[in-house]
Amino acid sequence: MNVAVSPEALLSEASAPALHEIVLLGMPQLSLSGLSESWLLKDLGHRHWMLLARLAGRAVPDFRDADGAPVYAAFCALSVKDADFAALGENDRLTIVSDISRVSRTQSASRHRLSVAGKPVGEVELVSAFVRRASGGGNHTVARVALDAFPPPTAPRTDGLASLAAELRAGRRERHFGFDLHAAEAETSAAFEIDPCPAQDFNGAGFLYFSSFVAFVDRAEWHFDGRRAERATTLARDVFFHGNVDPGERLRVRWLAARRGEGRLVHRCLLERAGDGARLAEAFTLRAV
Repeated sequence: MNVAVSPEALLSEASAPALHEIVLLGMPQLSLSGLSESWLLKDLGHRHWMLLARLAGRAVPDFRDADGAPVYAAFCALSVKDADFAALGENDRLTIVSDISRVSRTQSASRHRLSVAGKPVGEVELVSAFVRRASGGGNHTVARVALDAFPPPTAPRTDGLASLAAELRAGRRERHFGFDLHAAEAETSAAFEIDPCPAQDFNGAGFLYFSSFVAFVDRAEWHFDGRRAERATTLARDVFFHGNVDPGERLRVRWLAARRGEGRLVHRCLLERAGDGARLAEAFTLRAV
């Protein structure tokens, strides 16, 4: 159940529109161990999309390039921090406060603050870039595109996710989640192959949806951690996206490194296309086990 608030409460400054909503939690929003991260990411992905429309002054998020071809907001990175998903249960009222801003000509970042009865239970940041497919191309042939009708970009926060993602792509960061980012990635690292289901894992635009990447990491964790933590919950997670697959293509989750102790499991995974080894995403996760 979604509880609407007045339109006046939804808007902050014009360059960073906000949404404030209360969700009554039930089975669709919950998992075995509390708040469902899969549901949450899908819901926040939709909020991000709607906030982009609001930022552009549109009623619906229908974006097109100069040739009339559809343009989509593909997620480049996501970050979950300070999460206490295990504390949430049936009939809790989850408050979600979301805002968005442009950080470059093609990228936008949204932040979603989560609370129950005034107590913070997590924060999620999403960074997206506008992309379009090449003519006749599939999900391997997308390119970034800049759109007009938006306010000028603001300077990205130096401690924000967009800046972190840029550092990682440029190789300027030494460590993340305690892992040495310059350590060689052994070709013999354990791998878990997945055959994504078009009916379950792809979105309406035909892309493997960003929340599916996270679900695949959790499946790999269940496999490689020896099925030892059926009620594991996310405390923090960063995922950086690099590519996508077409329906019918398989992917691999490589278990690059992990540490376990004192009720915590930390791991680093690489997702790649099985056919050509192209890098799709890198995920860093801290879980309570």
